[in-house]
Amino acid sequence: MNGSSGSIMDNIAEGFGRGGNKEFVQFLCIPIGSVCECQSRLHRLLDRNYINKPIFDELYYLCNEIRKMIFSLILYIKKTSRKGVKFKIRQNRRKTTPLPTQMKP
Repeated sequence: MNGSSGSIMDNIAEGFGRGGNKEFVQFLCIPIGSVCECQSRLHRLLDRNYINKPIFDELYYLCNEIRKMIFSLILYIKKTSRKGVKFKIRQNRRKTTPLPTQMKP
């Protein structure tokens, strides 16, 4: 449980750190799989009587909420006109770096 739940946060952070929306969306698909992995492990915990049904239900519900949040974030990113931070940095570099024709001899 610790590994798969940590993987959710790690992949979101790694995708965000890439700086581009396409890569971010790609990395957001990975934690959806990790959420499903957590739910699978919850079933095993319940089957082995390590947790009771009310705790299982609460944790399973929270996993579904996390999955919905990730899907919502994916939809938002796909709809936005912004491309990501790394594209903003590239645009700023172009604005501040003079073209060869603008340079003084």
